[in-house]
Amino acid sequence: MSNVIDGKTILITGGTGSFGKCFTKYVLRNYDPKKIIIYSRDEYKQFVMSNDPVFKKYEDKMRYFIGDVRDRERLERALRGGVDYVIHAAALKQVPACEYNPAEAIKTNINGAMNVIDACLDTNVKKVVALSTDKAVNPVNLYGGTKLVSDKLFMSANAYSGSRDISFCIVRYGNVAGSRGSVIPFFKTLIEEGQTTLPITDYRMSRFWISLTQGVQLVIKALEEGHGGETFISKIPSFYVKDLAEAMLPGCKTNEVGIRPGEKMHEVMVTAEDAANTMEYDKYFIVYPQITFNDRQVRDMSGKTVADGFVYSSGTNTEWMNVEDIRRRLLEVATEEN
Repeated sequence: MSNVIDGKTILITGGTGSFGKCFTKYVLRNYDPKKIIIYSRDEYKQFVMSNDPVFKKYEDKMRYFIGDVRDRERLERALRGGVDYVIHAAALKQVPACEYNPAEAIKTNINGAMNVIDACLDTNVKKVVALSTDKAVNPVNLYGGTKLVSDKLFMSANAYSGSRDISFCIVRYGNVAGSRGSVIPFFKTLIEEGQTTLPITDYRMSRFWISLTQGVQLVIKALEEGHGGETFISKIPSFYVKDLAEAMLPGCKTNEVGIRPGEKMHEVMVTAEDAANTMEYDKYFIVYPQITFNDRQVRDMSGKTVADGFVYSSGTNTEWMNVEDIRRRLLEVATEEN
């Protein structure tokens, strides 16, 4: 494995979330970081995380820092301890909550992003990777709108690096299989309650399948290969939500309930407008910025340019999972929780 992480200090905003915990476990088990700092605002979640047997095993490398991305001074205090890399995972992510509390979504997802950028620019951070979402692509809800702005902020941050050795890039994926608020735990709860009919928003609805571990690996790839301004996107399979229901509860009845406000029929990672700046590699795509922000930004020409008008959508994907494929992947999701 690459030693990009060995000996480095990493700070993860929103580090007590599903991604933060999986990233930390993966890095501790496969690399030799100097230190991992969990930066989040919930003391109880930090308490629970610190008492997880895996994290206790590596407690000499773990630090827990109470703080909010809305608080720039606190961020700067956390970063002045010799942080090399920042993974920005903190966000308000629930679509209905963001619609009902728009000002709060803006404070965390946009103002918080600006605080992370400014704090990193003013300290000695070398690399910043921000987590994005398919909802930032042609957004139809406030959450997606705030993440689109956040993505643009992280891209343009490369213009302000000057002579400093720092780069900002983005990793984009959709709903992670098994993560909090996603359809898998929702179906699981209904099944545990004894339900025999599962609600499907629309029988045509498709989604990409990415595991937490795949998301972590994509972030590490961005740390290894990012020069600044890139958006990294994994090449992953699609599935129909109705097939997920059958995989989780064989022979179940389904009830089509209609798409919820702010929801899309399919996930889109690359738009036709992005195609001119998108290159395809063996296991991922990179969307390069339209503007070159500094002389350190280069394109990896080992890939191939996608066709004009190319769209990477779960609905038109070339790789699909059937019911049996989904069942196998569900077993992998269960092992990731350990």
